[in-house]
Formats: sequence, C-alpha cells, structure tokens
Amino acid sequence: MTTPHERELTTGVQIPLVGFGTFLIPDDQAALAVENALATGYRHVDTAEVYENERGVGEGLRRGMQQAGLKRDDVFITTKLWPLTQERNKTSHETVRSLDESLEGLGLEQVDLYLIHATFGREQRLEQWAALAEAYKSGRARAIGVSNFNSSHIDELVEAGLPVPHANQIELHPWSQKPGLVSYLAEKAITPIAYSSLAPLSTWRTAPGHSSGKTQEMRTEGEQSDSPFKKLAQKYGVSEAQFLLGWGVQNGYPVLPKSTNPDRMRQNLDIFSFRIDDADVDYIRGLDRGPGLAWGEVDPTTSA
Repeated sequence: MTTPHERELTTGVQIPLVGFGTFLIPDDQAALAVENALATGYRHVDTAEVYENERGVGEGLRRGMQQAGLKRDDVFITTKLWPLTQERNKTSHETVRSLDESLEGLGLEQVDLYLIHATFGREQRLEQWAALAEAYKSGRARAIGVSNFNSSHIDELVEAGLPVPHANQIELHPWSQKPGLVSYLAEKAITPIAYSSLAPLSTWRTAPGHSSGKTQEMRTEGEQSDSPFKKLAQKYGVSEAQFLLGWGVQNGYPVLPKSTNPDRMRQNLDIFSFRIDDADVDYIRGLDRGPGLAWGEVDPTTSA
C-alpha cells in the first residue's frame, strides 16, 4: 500500500503532504533556501507574517519557479495572519491589510492557504475569521484555516454562523498526538497540518535564543542510542527524521520540515518508500505525552 503525496482540502485544492517550512530562516537567507527547496522537488512552501521573511520567500519562489520551469499552479503557498498589533488584536480592516502586505511581499495575487496564526481574544477571532472568509470568497485565498486552535475555538466560529475552517495547523508528532482534537477535525472535515514534526529529535530547534520547550530529560532521552525513534528508524532503514516525518504523512498530515542543508532537504522529501506496520503504530500511540512543546509551557490551543 502506498501513501499518497497529496491530500485534498474540502475546497478541492490539493495540498502536498511534504512542505518546506521557513520558520527561523531570516529574510536575507529565505530566497536561496526556497529556491533550493523548489529545485529539490518541494511544491509546498509555508511562511507567515510573523516570520518576517515573506519578501525573501517571494524572491525565492520567483527564482526557483523560473529555473525549474514551474507555473504558479504547480506550487502550494501558505502564509499566516499574525492576529496582534503591538497594542491589541487586529480589526477586520487590519486583517485585510495584513493579507495585502503578505501578498505584496510574496509577489502574488493569491495564496493557496491563509491561516490565523494563533488564538487571542474571542471577539477578535470572530472578526478576523470573517475577514478571512471574505478573502476566500474574493479569490485572494484558495483555502482558509486556523493554527493552534482547539475544538472550542472552532465551535465558536461555527456557532457565530461563520464557515468551518479548511485546515488547522497544529503541533503533531509522536510525543504530541492530540487524538481528541484530531478526531474532532476529522468529524468536521478539517485537514490537520503538522508542525514541529521533528520535536522528538535531540537536536530539534537549537537555534540561539529560541526555547523549544523541551526538558533536559527529553533532550537526554533523544540522544540515547536506544531512543525508540532511533531504533524504529533503523528497523525501516531510514533516518530518524525520515521516520518521524513518515509517521505524520502516514496519518494523513501534511508536514513542514525545515532545513537549509541540501542533503537534508532531499532526505526530508524522501519519505514515501516505507510504511510503518500496525504493531509499531500501536506502540507509538502509547508514547503520546499530551500537550505540545513548541510554545514552551504555554499551549495556545487551550488559551482563552
């Protein structure tokens, strides 16, 4: 049985199951990184307003698509609204302006997926989501969604008479499997998109000044030669990173690995040659640790 390379959103748009993440890539390095990613074979690029690298990503898209002979429809592009200004939550008008600025930075007339990045304040969430719904109707976004939302946040949108999101980008990996939320998303036909897929690696997010939320015990565990993910990767003849990404796509989650190393780029894309057997799937289910790590001690999916 083979794993498909794409997943269809409820809009009919196909989202590649392996995307290129750009979090923590500076704007002046993003163009080369995205250009290399497209040359390697990536067809989904994920960025965000708060990453402050949309102009670099846009330049990389232009150069990379030209060199690879790609059309705009060949590449799926995601960006995200940062819902706050320096003083408060963004209004509907400011949300529209943020999308305008993102499109200008990316050099695009339309993104494939536009997300609200996180949850800050109920009334503002509703106002911002209504603005995204209008962006979808106008064709400036082919699909819209949320990120770091839990089921109650999404219920609020639906109860207000607003559309159901097409996707929810959340932290998902064997240490944070969120079975209740994933089940809820399936019931609502909302595609879960996984970020921080490689969190169980001991080397995950070691960039200076960035807290990964991992305890020293977790780091030490990841370094051990008998780490469960290292042993499982050896069983399937793949790297530990490939195994963790493969677990995500086998569950149907688009994943967003980030690397500026060309060899790792290729490895992270090459995850469709193996399939985790049922016994190992059951074993991994027992490794769930509950809340995620990416936001440190604060889990935005449970914030008010």
